[in-house]
This record gives sequence, structure tokens and C-alpha cells, in this order.
Amino acid sequence: MSIMRSYLVDSFTDTPFSGNPAAVVLLDEPADPAWMRAVAAEFNQSETAFVVTGVDEHAAKPLRWFSPTTEVDLCGHATLATAHVLGGSQRFDTRSGELTCTATDDGTVEMDFPLRPNEPVEDLSVVAALGDIAPERVIAVARSDTDLLVHLDDAGLVRELRPDLSEVPRIAERGVIVTATSDRPEVDFVSRFFAPAVGIPEDPVTGSAHCSLAPWWAGRLGRTELVGEQASARGGTVRARLEGRRVVLGGRAVTVLAGTLAA
Repeated sequence: MSIMRSYLVDSFTDTPFSGNPAAVVLLDEPADPAWMRAVAAEFNQSETAFVVTGVDEHAAKPLRWFSPTTEVDLCGHATLATAHVLGGSQRFDTRSGELTCTATDDGTVEMDFPLRPNEPVEDLSVVAALGDIAPERVIAVARSDTDLLVHLDDAGLVRELRPDLSEVPRIAERGVIVTATSDRPEVDFVSRFFAPAVGIPEDPVTGSAHCSLAPWWAGRLGRTELVGEQASARGGTVRARLEGRRVVLGGRAVTVLAGTLAA
């Protein structure tokens, strides 16, 4: 394997050492999936993006994402990190179809992602995996094609939540989104995301979770443009705009490390 350029980028933030870090590896040609899994485990970030740059300039660049343990179908923060490394406006060919990223004048990158609708869940006993939450604190539970969404009555409860991570894989294929109305005037809602089933105990800022959060809160707040705060220890901000069956996610990113991968 030849020497490849690699980066560590903090996404959904403009401040180093906050937001969600993602590794980005630039490839001249498609790589072996087993090798990519090994590299992702070595970087040990919530996601590592592998993008093939050796394609026609007018073609969408092949992009794949790997957690430390598995390949994933969609990742927002690693897509943002990849577009940031490559200069902003890009088209990517992915397992979730073609994704378009557009750089704006203020340094934000907007990503055109598929919307993930939520279906109500009647059995609220699944919430027990999240810890000692009184039933009256649960406003609603819903499920998308990959995640469980739990809507609580208070942002403080979301911030303080300490779920039983050994139980979370039992109730969700990929992960659990916990959300509430924001307690800050500049933000519409807060959330946290737990995905131990794919090697991510808690993800700092999750773009793909906002593909479910955006339609959920748009229906409740009566707006199609929203601002979400992911209230993890690192924290980050995601802007979301509904456009039909698509969600445009916006955020900034900052490179904290650039080097070469030689193995």
C-alpha cells in the first residue's frame, strides 16, 4: 500500500478539540474493505472516511465510512470532514446514494442527505435501558429504519442521562437518539446519541441522527429550518433544513492533524 494523505478533522464546530472528530483517508483507487476496517480500528475515532480522489473531476467520488468495528451506511460528521479536507463543494457516491456537499460564503458546508421518517412505538418499556426515567418524563418514542428516538420532557434530563450501554443494543439496530426541547434560546432542540452496537458508546455529534431529528422537530415546532445542539461532552451544533424527502445539514469543521498513512 502506498503512502496516503490522512487527516483528523473536528466536525460541526469551528473550535479545535470540540465537535466530533473524524479521520479522513484520501485514496487513489478503491481499497480492500478488510484493510479499511483495520485502519478505522487503528484511528479509533467514531468514524473514519475513505474517499477515492483518483476519479474524473466531474464524477462523484466514492466514499465509505467505518466505525472502529464495522462499515456504516451513512455518516454526517465524516462526510462533512471529507468535504472540508477536499475544499468544500463535493459530490460523493456512497451506500446511501449520491450525496452533495455545498460550501457557503460563511464557511459552512451544507450536505444534502436522505430524510429518515419516524414511526411511533407504543411499548415504552424500551426506555428502561436508558436508566431510571420516570414514565411521565417520556413524551414519545419512535423508530426510524436504524435508530430508536426517545423524546423527553426536559433538556436537563437529556444532558444528565447515564444509560445502561449494555442494554442499548437490545432496543436499537444502530443506536438510540434522546432528545428534548432546548433550554437555550438560540437552539431549537438538544439531543444525545448512543450506539454501542457499532462500537460508539456515545457519539459526540451525529449528522445522520439529525436526518430523524429534523422531521421530528419540524412537525412539532412548525418550522422547516432548525438548529440542534448535541449535548455530549465535546458538544456541537447542526443546522437542518427540510426539503421534501431530503434534509440539508449544515456545519463547520476544522482540521487538527494532517499526515501520511504508510501501512
